[in-house]
Amino acid sequence: MEQRSGMLLLAIMCLIVFSRSETVDVDVNFKAKKYSLEINNKLKLLNKRGVKNIKSENGDIVDCVDIYKQPAFDHPALQNHKIQTQPSFQFASQAPSPSPSHSPSPSPIPSPIRSPVQNDHNSSQIISQYWQRSGSCPDGTIPIRRIRRRDLLRAASFERFGMKNAAPNSYSTNDDIGTVYINKTRVDLGPQINRSAAILVTTGYSYIGAQGDINIWNPKVESPDEYTTAQIWLRNGPGNDFESVESGWMVNPKLYGDSATRLFVYWTVDSYKSTGCFDLTCSGFVQTNKDIALGMPLGPVSSEAGPQYQTTFSINKDVNTGNWWLRLGQNVAVGYWPPGLFSYMKQGPATLVEWGGEVYSSKVKNNRPHTATAMGSGNFASGLDGYACYVKQVRIVDYSMQLKYPEWVGSFVDEGNCYSAQNYAQSLAYEPTFYFGGPGRYYNYCP
Repeated sequence: MEQRSGMLLLAIMCLIVFSRSETVDVDVNFKAKKYSLEINNKLKLLNKRGVKNIKSENGDIVDCVDIYKQPAFDHPALQNHKIQTQPSFQFASQAPSPSPSHSPSPSPIPSPIRSPVQNDHNSSQIISQYWQRSGSCPDGTIPIRRIRRRDLLRAASFERFGMKNAAPNSYSTNDDIGTVYINKTRVDLGPQINRSAAILVTTGYSYIGAQGDINIWNPKVESPDEYTTAQIWLRNGPGNDFESVESGWMVNPKLYGDSATRLFVYWTVDSYKSTGCFDLTCSGFVQTNKDIALGMPLGPVSSEAGPQYQTTFSINKDVNTGNWWLRLGQNVAVGYWPPGLFSYMKQGPATLVEWGGEVYSSKVKNNRPHTATAMGSGNFASGLDGYACYVKQVRIVDYSMQLKYPEWVGSFVDEGNCYSAQNYAQSLAYEPTFYFGGPGRYYNYCP
């Protein structure tokens, strides 16, 4: 009797364990299927069906998507938007006086962003995107880098895929606040949490455009969760709730899956909290160019003491339409941010312009060890031509509709021992060139 009772109890216990195990398996399978469904739905939302597909030699896939079916038109403010195919503005060039070193940029060759520049070796160089070797998109379409499952799996969340980490609403220490003095006036750059910048800044009330020639490098990024940029920003609004349009080049392994130097655009209307994104990973930016793919690698890149490859990044407001246009090289229009995205920058201009670099990492400021993610070329600004990353031909546009050097500028650096900035001119007769960058963690200087 006791033996039968024991066997019955054992059977009941086994049944309970099996039942619980089966429940756990069902629960795990359900969650896995739900997760897979969420990924598929997100991929359908991100990727528009292309009329042609191009596989780049680096493994990326470019989809040639009907220009009227691009992601921009998923935005509520753009439901009835009419595409502007080309900007309507032209700016007169006004060189600072005197400036022997300032000469007009050479004309572009007939190719997307291939802008010939003269390097220290007196040879003509070009900037291009490698995917162009594998094909081209037909008229009436735009090239969009395809987002794949592996891209989403690297993201912290589907909701924030393609977005910068948000700046906080408040910050506790002075180290968190970026400030620079321009013409004896303090300018609040807002919270710099998990960010280290080396930038040239100008401020005013009438910036409807800005540009600069930035040379292309391929700096080291230590961790997949970090990225480094060289770029231009146009901003308006308070420091902790600003609007911004941005473009440049970056190395961002988490977003793109490799360490290539890539072209990017970005926008936000709430200091990265819940709006905006890189490239076309959300609705907003309207692309018009069929030959340039956002988020695709740029090349060739500059080398120490060797050829320097650069391109012009230019963002300007079309006062007739309110669109904020991005142009590369010499007036090659890529696309625009429509005014309906913005509040401060809808009717008004930008009030803050920045040129330079930024490193995003949780291991900056007072955290030790500091990140070894580099900025610019990875060399400090003191290296100057051939060694440091630079912005030449720094220009702003105001309502005079003239390209000119800003009346007042200031340099800002978060961590001078890790990354540096120098607005350098050979003499008063020469216009300054802005140099920036650094290695990050560097012996005892930036431990």
